[in-house]
Order: sequence, then C-alpha cells, then structure tokens
Amino acid sequence: MRKLIYGMNLTLDGYIAAPGGDLGWSGPSDELFQWWLDQERAIGLLLYGRKLWEAMSSHWPTGDQQPNATPAQIEFARNWRDTPKVVFSSTIDKVDWNTRLVTGDAVAEITRLKADDGEPMRVGGATLAGAAMRAGLIDEYTIVTHPVLVGGGTPFFSALDSWVNLDLVETRTFPGGVVLTRYETRR
Repeated sequence: MRKLIYGMNLTLDGYIAAPGGDLGWSGPSDELFQWWLDQERAIGLLLYGRKLWEAMSSHWPTGDQQPNATPAQIEFARNWRDTPKVVFSSTIDKVDWNTRLVTGDAVAEITRLKADDGEPMRVGGATLAGAAMRAGLIDEYTIVTHPVLVGGGTPFFSALDSWVNLDLVETRTFPGGVVLTRYETRR
C-alpha cells in the first residue's frame, strides 16, 4: 500500500494562501527549498487539485530555464516534469507534463491509487486534501509554518467529521523562523 502525504507551506494562523491567493509570505530560504526538493525526489506520484495544478504548471515546466534559477530550482523543475501527476478537476479538459486528468470521484481514485504498490504519493491543494482527510486517506502531514499572520485566505485544514490522532515524527527549524513539523496518522 502506498503512503499518502499532505504537506505545504502555511502561515502561523493556518493558511496556505492569503486572501486573493497571495503567496508573497511564502518565499523559501535556499535551505528550505533544498529540503522541499529532497522530499519531492522521494515522491512517486503527485496528486493535485485544479488550483494548485494551475499554479504549479504555470511555472515549473520551464522553471529550469529562468535566468536566475538556482541549481535547486533547476533540479526541482526537472523533477516536477518527470514525476507522474494526477489532476482532479471537472472544469479543465487538458493537462500536460506527464499528467493524467481525473474528472470523477477523487476519493475513489485516491483510494485505488493507495492500494497499489509504489513510492509515496503527495496530495496538494486544500480542497482535494480536505476530501482525502475526511476519507481517512492521509498517512502523513508535513507542515512548514512561516512566522506570519495573514488573517484569512485558504486554510490548510478543512472541517473534519471526526478527530484524527497524530504522532509527531520530526521537527526542524529553518532560516527566518520557519518551523517544520511532521506527523503520522495514528492508526
């Protein structure tokens, strides 16, 4: 069975994007960017909702060709293109870059994908991850908290039907007061 990880950068007050989708608060240090790259290299399948797909696919297909791209950004772009992806959306009709589109039941498809053998999967996007959380499919939460309060926006966590008990497996600090906490779901 494959492991499903939900992890993103978020504000101290729990948002992955400020009002209007503003991500200006989330610029990673070189050390944090390298950490995310190392994490992504271990992922065998990326699962995206439409909004995160649009954000990622607007930059990373050519991220290695940007004039000021760092070696880590170049490698991230290449890894992103090479990693298989599934986008869950009923409003788009075409995806590129080693990606498959699913327009049907996301929870059923994620459940099917988890049942396969293979490398871990990462779910991204608050709406898609929220559905996976409510279905009890997430095995690990990787929370990278930035020391900023934005007062609203897109929350990392969605409403749940019942508690989810977690075990802390890692903490780490990064430059600028950014703190990683990684939790596994207690089963």
